[in-house]
Amino acid sequence: MITNTELEKKGNLFPSKLVSYEQNGDSILFVSENGVHLIVTVLRDSMLRFRYATHGIFENDFSYAIDNDHSHGYSVLEIIEDEKFVWIVTEQIKCRVNRNDMKTAMFDIEDELILQDELGYHWEESFEFGGNYVKMSKSTVEGENFYGLGDKPTSFNLKGKRISNWNTDQYAFGKDLPELYKSIPFYIGLHHAKAYGIFFDNTFKTHFDFCHERRHVTSFWADGGEMNYYFIYGPKIAEVVTKYTNLTGRPELPPMWALGYHQSKWSYYPEAKVKELAAGFRENKFPCDALYLDIDYMDGFRCFTWNTDYFPEPKRMVEELEEDGFKTVAIIDPGIKIDNSYEIFTDGLEKDYFCKRADGPYMRGKVWPGNCVFPDFTNPEVREWWADHYKTLIAEIGVKGVWNDMNEPAVMEVPGKTFPLDVRHDYDGNRCSHRKAHNIYGMQMARATYEGVKKYIFPKRPFTITRASYSGGQRFSSTWTGDNVATWEHLWLGNVQIQRLGMSGFSFAGTDIGGFADQPTGELFTRWIQLGVFHPFCRVHSSGDHGEQEPWYFGEEVLNITRKFVELRYQLLPYLYTAFYQYCEENIPILKPLVYFDQEDVQTHYRADEFIFGHHILVCPIQEPNVQGRRMYIPRGRWYNYWNDSIAEGGKELWVDAPLDSMPIYVKEGAIIPKYPVQQYVDEFQIEELRLDVYYKNGKQNSIYYEDDHDGYDYKMGLYNLRTFKLTGKEKEIIIQQHVAGTYESNLKTMKICLHGLPFDIKSASVNNEDVTLESIGYDKEGQFITLNENFTDLRLVSE
Repeated sequence: MITNTELEKKGNLFPSKLVSYEQNGDSILFVSENGVHLIVTVLRDSMLRFRYATHGIFENDFSYAIDNDHSHGYSVLEIIEDEKFVWIVTEQIKCRVNRNDMKTAMFDIEDELILQDELGYHWEESFEFGGNYVKMSKSTVEGENFYGLGDKPTSFNLKGKRISNWNTDQYAFGKDLPELYKSIPFYIGLHHAKAYGIFFDNTFKTHFDFCHERRHVTSFWADGGEMNYYFIYGPKIAEVVTKYTNLTGRPELPPMWALGYHQSKWSYYPEAKVKELAAGFRENKFPCDALYLDIDYMDGFRCFTWNTDYFPEPKRMVEELEEDGFKTVAIIDPGIKIDNSYEIFTDGLEKDYFCKRADGPYMRGKVWPGNCVFPDFTNPEVREWWADHYKTLIAEIGVKGVWNDMNEPAVMEVPGKTFPLDVRHDYDGNRCSHRKAHNIYGMQMARATYEGVKKYIFPKRPFTITRASYSGGQRFSSTWTGDNVATWEHLWLGNVQIQRLGMSGFSFAGTDIGGFADQPTGELFTRWIQLGVFHPFCRVHSSGDHGEQEPWYFGEEVLNITRKFVELRYQLLPYLYTAFYQYCEENIPILKPLVYFDQEDVQTHYRADEFIFGHHILVCPIQEPNVQGRRMYIPRGRWYNYWNDSIAEGGKELWVDAPLDSMPIYVKEGAIIPKYPVQQYVDEFQIEELRLDVYYKNGKQNSIYYEDDHDGYDYKMGLYNLRTFKLTGKEKEIIIQQHVAGTYESNLKTMKICLHGLPFDIKSASVNNEDVTLESIGYDKEGQFITLNENFTDLRLVSE
């Protein structure tokens, strides 16, 4: 890795004095004496793009990361000159360009400095490959902290870290590895309670130094390509994250079954073993929505084939599993076995769809099937060809989801465990080497898979998973953190990684619950389930080499506790589904680290154990063995203990009890949490009553509940309901108002309202502004329940 110091020793080149600038619509072109060009483009009042060309020649402006439908447009754009600087001014920020050296600085509209160049843009020619190493360094202020960069297995706060992006298959990875399965070159800076984001959209190997080499300098650089980055101003972290997610794209709403509990292993086979697994879940009344087939379902690991010795009638098996409430998810890897009797190989060969080395031969590498070739997923024709191969798997066999693995791309028994750098790619018409295409290969495979599954599962919604990705990959797939290990450290790492991915626009993520490598103890498996049910993607996955990992394998105590928590997830599905709606429609992450929740509280800046699930639920996993409790930080506000309704005043650290059958869960006062009855799988039966857990607050609080058909695309045509609940609490009165927007004909008939923390005895009530008796609304004083028609508009409970 080329470091900052090494670049400086080699003699960097820098922009020289500004000689001219010219505005063309929303872009301003600056030119220096030594031929460096800088284009600053105003995308929004709070977002600028910076592109540098060392010799005045810009690359074709193409990006896999940027969503074509992202929001753009601004209210104000002014150019102001003085003797030393040229200023670009919008409604929210000011960009200052120094006439002497083209260094830039960013200010808010009140002239407070947000970020400024240190050395600024500089470069060094790469004699080995051509082009330049492109580098940017920024000055860091005292107390500045950094977050983001996707799935990196390191401390949540990146201050003092050096990290690089090069998608890598890291079996049983360890803490602080600089490179893992994904490349998401986006980070958030926070100082003086103001946040900004930097998205360095460069697919070459990229590097980030957060005050590691020099205490007051943060830098980012790439092994090739352009210095091309976006500055995103908050000032709230929440605003930075939603703007970045909008820029790189949001996914469509997944089917609700994809949010249930999933079970996987390398591998469940033959059919009898899969049927035994399915029976185990139903016999133990342990909710489960999906069972996974790893590579052993294939004929010799050939993609899109079946081993008929293990699965003689896959269509029948998949149908029978679905009758019992199980969706089947199958793995597909990128390596295509070199076999002249294998149609996909011969067809791809005839169409010239496989990656080639620089001098013409096909890229050959060993993966599970043996010697393989690899489709060039950066070619749109290849993506379409790949998508069409899902017809048999999805439309004919009935598989409901696809899981892409080994797509970093991973290659066995070669240096670096991936393609040689001279491999050539189409890159959607921008032909390049693997140096540029490596980090987006897995994302483009996931894109092709998503398009194929979507095409053949229609009118239902697609569900896909990918291990490797790049910024924007959330548009096509969910993800998981890869081949982790059954250790307490990896339980902690998984907690941090999923929060980091959410901050990086990729909310639909989870870990291999229990650990992929090695065997968890019953205690570790229990604690991991307790955490995993609060991750957007909830799947147990393990290597069969290390023993069994089904919930009943660990004995009755573990079975009962893990069932209790998985049942809790199924109860909270309407709450989670609503959070997905807000993620897909409003770019709001599903998990919110405490610093996202309250960036003005400095106590949150380094904390990563606790997180907010959705908008109202605070979760703190147990991450050590043999403990009956822990200290946790309660963020500012008042919070109800989920288990006993005791109230904790926030803004401080507290001891909380947590025997093995419990974990710390708190609910924000004023919240209204929608719940379903426990099901063994999503839509096992028609739900006619929704439970609303109402947590009293002396004040006002809004909550929402989104509902639709749980699958399909009717919601795109307006067939959904968005219910807004407004709680107003007073000393002797509570008012709950409901507004329903939408045209979906719900199956709900009643709402069961459960009151928590009410500080008075209810003496009278009114519904929809009409007085009613407590008996008529089914008031249960002991349980604090009330039952109303599902479309009530106003409930008023008073103590007199």
